[in-house]
Amino acid sequence: MNTRAPAKHEDISAELRKEIAAGKYGEEGRLPSDSKLMERFGVSRPTVAQAMRTLTVEGLVIRKTGSGTYARPPSQSSMPISTHRLALLMPHFGHTEIFQLIAGHLASLARHHEYSLVWGGSTLPQLDADTRLEHGEELCQQFIENRVDGVFFSPYEFVKGGYEANLRMVKRFRDAGIPVVLVDHDIVAYPERSEFDLVGVDNAGGGFLMGRHLMKLGCTRFVHVARPLSASTIDARYTGLWKAVSQFGDSECFLKAERGEASDAVFANKIMSSRPDAIVCGNDHTAALLVRTLAKIGVSVPGDVRVTGFDDASFASLVSPPLTTIRQPCQEIAISAFRAMLDRIQDPSLPARGIRLNGSLVVRESCGAYGK
Repeated sequence: MNTRAPAKHEDISAELRKEIAAGKYGEEGRLPSDSKLMERFGVSRPTVAQAMRTLTVEGLVIRKTGSGTYARPPSQSSMPISTHRLALLMPHFGHTEIFQLIAGHLASLARHHEYSLVWGGSTLPQLDADTRLEHGEELCQQFIENRVDGVFFSPYEFVKGGYEANLRMVKRFRDAGIPVVLVDHDIVAYPERSEFDLVGVDNAGGGFLMGRHLMKLGCTRFVHVARPLSASTIDARYTGLWKAVSQFGDSECFLKAERGEASDAVFANKIMSSRPDAIVCGNDHTAALLVRTLAKIGVSVPGDVRVTGFDDASFASLVSPPLTTIRQPCQEIAISAFRAMLDRIQDPSLPARGIRLNGSLVVRESCGAYGK
């Protein structure tokens, strides 16, 4: 069974990042040797090296040959910046773990590159869980009035009028000359692309990985399930799944898309009426709810049907059965988004870029396989 072992280097870099920020290593700033870190975290040398590479890319440490690794004071950042304030507009921050992880990494990057980061309407993100469209537009106006130097924006989803509100807000930022980097998903429907930089996981690639994996397990009848008014990422994941089924399947293969609330027993019965042998959910939250609802109507996972998710949220390994899913590279997304913002601030005339990072398949019991 594959859990979060591939992300162990992230745990190490996150812990060291906290210690650097807290000033644990004093004026000299010297970190423990790689051997000491290997012993402390119980990992191999390549894992420690990967964690150190991440911190080096972020500009938090410097490696001196023959001397060791040292925390880099913010004033010595390799990326001098003359502007000092960025904003984070993630309406679903308080309800979506992936956004929380990405935002945390962005905050660390901002701090160590001498930026302040405004989190929604509060410097404490947990205090700003208002997902109303009106609140988002109020924050948009505040950011413009305060002349922030850039905005990381994860557009609204799951709410009526969200599409139009997203378009209004990015237009206001553009008209005010404030750079916008979209995080996770675009403001337009897939496969269209807007005029703004976009950083996120390769959703189509992730859908393809999952489809190929399930077909290797013998699945031929698929239902893709997501909530109504989901972001464009869901369509990309469905497209990837469709490509896998088309490429590896035959005339007997079946693929259907359903939109509804996974906690609804009527909806769950509708899904099962297609007699699927695999249900591919748009994200882990939907998958976890659906597994619970299926159990209530007498459907066993994975005995009667296999169920998978997307994201690899922390609860994915804790639900019963643990979820097979696609892991999002949250730290890499944050690093790429921050770099994109710096580039955009430095040269507003750059063409819009789409940066897609690879997800990875995490195999657990819900697909009926154990690391196969």
